[in-house]
Amino acid sequence: MTLLLEAKGLDLKFGTIAALDDVALDVTAGEVVAIVGESGSGKTTLLRVLAGQMAPDAGAVHYLGRDVLGMTEAERRRLMRSDWGFVHQNPRDGLRMGVSAGGNVGERLMALGARHYGNIRDEAKAWLQRVEIDAARIDDLPRHFSGGMQQRLQIARTLVTRPKLVFMDEPTGGLDVSVQARLLDLIRALVRELGLSVLIVTHDIAAARLLADRILVMRRGQVVEQGLTDRVLDDPQHPYTQLLVSSVLAA
Repeated sequence: MTLLLEAKGLDLKFGTIAALDDVALDVTAGEVVAIVGESGSGKTTLLRVLAGQMAPDAGAVHYLGRDVLGMTEAERRRLMRSDWGFVHQNPRDGLRMGVSAGGNVGERLMALGARHYGNIRDEAKAWLQRVEIDAARIDDLPRHFSGGMQQRLQIARTLVTRPKLVFMDEPTGGLDVSVQARLLDLIRALVRELGLSVLIVTHDIAAARLLADRILVMRRGQVVEQGLTDRVLDDPQHPYTQLLVSSVLAA
């Protein structure tokens, strides 16, 4: 399997607090890796470092052998337009709220050189339908959509260019339980259909079990346990992982 992303020795402190403490991970092509842990465990900070949005104090991140941390801002922007996608917890951070739904999807295509208006609009319509948004709403602004629809629109905008690696930061956070379940089913179906590689941050153990091939458990900036998802969740070895799993079972 092709190694897409590899990180080693990541350290980052905020004052005296270790946000990341000697963290290492890798993601291979077609693999979904979940990073789980309670609030403040360092999982979102790790995702931002891996995506080149934040610089660590020490360590290395490589994408297909390229030094992510050594890239210029322009190089990282090109990578985010082509090979990478990022799905934010708050869809407003990943959408242009003053641009139509179709325009949000079409912009990603135009960034890669698409210029034929009719083809772009047809592709946008197809992707709206793919994420369960009525294509008749292609000209509506995102602010007129519900939170769940905004998140599905952000997913369409992100995936329309078929990136090789997608970063997801709590994509179901803040949504009603029923909306979360539909969104997770949609993400799982698209991941399988497109053969995506995904690095997903979540506090939701059930979401990690549904989506991920492998799982990393973080606590206080450290990866305390990792492995195949079923193995880690069915037979957790670290006391903290045992606590996370038992709290889900007791809920």
